[in-house]
Amino acid sequence: MTGMEVVAAVVIAVLVIAAAVLAVAETSLTHLARARAAAWAEEGRRGAAAVSRLLEDRPRALNPVLLLQLLCYLGAATLVALLVQRHWGSSGVLIALFVELVVIFVLAVAIPKTWALQDPDRAATGIAPLVHGLVSFPPLRWVTRGLIGLANLLLPGQGRREGPVVTEEEFIAMAGLAVDAEVIEEEEQELIESIIEFGDTVAREVMVPRTDMVAVPRNLRVEDVMEVVLLNGFSRLPAFGESIDDIVGIVYTKDLMRAERDGDRDGEVSGLLRDAHFVPETKRVSELLREMQKEQYHIAIVIDEYGGTAGLVTLEDLIEELVGEIVDEFDVEEPMVQPLPTGEVLVNARMSIGEINDVLDVDLPEGDWDSVGGLVFNVLGHVPDEGESAQVNGHVLVADRVQGRRINRIRIRPQPGGRAAEEQAEQQAR
Repeated sequence: MTGMEVVAAVVIAVLVIAAAVLAVAETSLTHLARARAAAWAEEGRRGAAAVSRLLEDRPRALNPVLLLQLLCYLGAATLVALLVQRHWGSSGVLIALFVELVVIFVLAVAIPKTWALQDPDRAATGIAPLVHGLVSFPPLRWVTRGLIGLANLLLPGQGRREGPVVTEEEFIAMAGLAVDAEVIEEEEQELIESIIEFGDTVAREVMVPRTDMVAVPRNLRVEDVMEVVLLNGFSRLPAFGESIDDIVGIVYTKDLMRAERDGDRDGEVSGLLRDAHFVPETKRVSELLREMQKEQYHIAIVIDEYGGTAGLVTLEDLIEELVGEIVDEFDVEEPMVQPLPTGEVLVNARMSIGEINDVLDVDLPEGDWDSVGGLVFNVLGHVPDEGESAQVNGHVLVADRVQGRRINRIRIRPQPGGRAAEEQAEQQAR
């Protein structure tokens, strides 16, 4: 080999090594989360601060790395092609191409990227100074910006678009993987899912329905209203005029106690009312929570599209959507889900379809109804008698308790001969 060919071979080796180092940098910058880098920086790990700064503007750090990586691949391939053609002619180019693909893929792609994924701590912190130097090198930064600008001209509007985002489903899946890897606890995963679902929930789904509301007439005596408060354990009660659709204000227990102390037991409660807040049943609970915090109130009356009272929602109801059921000394409700020895599950008819599907791992359909009781009403088309059942998606829904025109409890069991029944039998056998 001539001296020039020796130099070319050395350059090829250097380019392959450089491509491998840049592959480590690319993998680190692409797959490392900013939160993890910030945690490293708080722990005081060496090089973690530099990694955190690079991830603050990931595209700015990644583009020069990708450009140099591509130049290394093209440069090595071009030099190998020239050397092979000079010694063996065109017939050796195909053989050189095959060998080159194998060498570059193994040495400059597979090995460095796999190592970066297996040992992200060392890969990221070790490569950060090099990447920071590349990003700070003015000529490389100018060339990269110029090429990105050219791409934006060829694809108008691309430069103003935000980068790829993580969907809610992907984020929930990531939380599940984090639990499997013991990075977070199951309770933290449930909180993450609750926060994501919280943004799509509306007031109608969390409110106390009109039929369960405890309200008092505005002309009732203070002493009588106090009896209602003591009986139910509420700190606030709505007061109405002509009917429940005519909510005129909210009475506070502390105002009742103050009136009793001042000797005004026989006075009408209308003199103690505070302004009521009204919200549509389609209002998102995330907006309602911020509104309650800003305007400092704890209870809102939910109205339907016709202006009638649909129910009420409290600050506690909204918080429970995030952290789960909050039970105090006055809560004596039956459990929302109760497994039975027969294999059936007894559920509260007010439970939402989404919650039923998540808890029981079933696939009940969603529609214009919000609760499992509403689903039974829709399927049957009439008010069921106790013991009457409806078959839905391989499951039998039995109206276990009916009071008047209202379903209180529902028993759910797999439909005999259906797939759900077979799966349940297999689980019991195991």
